[in-house]
Amino acid sequence: MAVPSWLERLRAASKTALVQDGKRKIHYLFEDEKEMAEEYNMKTGQLVSRKWREKNTLGGSGKWQVEVGEPILPLLGALESELIKESSSNPVFMRKDTLSSFQWRIRNLPYPKEVYNVSVEKEQRCCVIRTTNKKYYKKFSIPDLDRYQLPLDAAALSFTHANNTLIITYQKPKEILAAEEQLQKELKKIKAANNGDGDCKTQ
Repeated sequence: MAVPSWLERLRAASKTALVQDGKRKIHYLFEDEKEMAEEYNMKTGQLVSRKWREKNTLGGSGKWQVEVGEPILPLLGALESELIKESSSNPVFMRKDTLSSFQWRIRNLPYPKEVYNVSVEKEQRCCVIRTTNKKYYKKFSIPDLDRYQLPLDAAALSFTHANNTLIITYQKPKEILAAEEQLQKELKKIKAANNGDGDCKTQ
């Protein structure tokens, strides 16, 4: 039996929707009990955030793992947060997509653009950021391409640098653009609770 495609898995998942603060929030519960929560900008239809959660070894809900959007800051007690503070000068890696591309931003990278080299490692199915001054190295995958079982294309990758931020852009392949368009049509059919009237598990 063929493995169901990612779009089929999304269709089969149990979904709830909530409209709040100008965003449409969708919560998916898959057959394997994994959960995914997405937020879309109501005006543009752009994905703002995507998080994943799965059951832990004791069967309880694990922590949300951010795939797209601002990283979740750990909730520390007042005293702990004073003692354990990540340096504000450390590079911050996050994904922030546009409608036509996957995009990553790495803040707090002050080096000029010519220092960076961003490449695709097709065999390892990942992208690699290297710097000629050996100050930064990062390897990251594109889960969307893995889910749709699509190859990585070096020609789709580009980067720029401004305001101490390295911005890496990967143009979405036509297969993903088509699948996202189909999914958006289906998500709009889900009856959404408005402004917190009703339970939405993405909170």
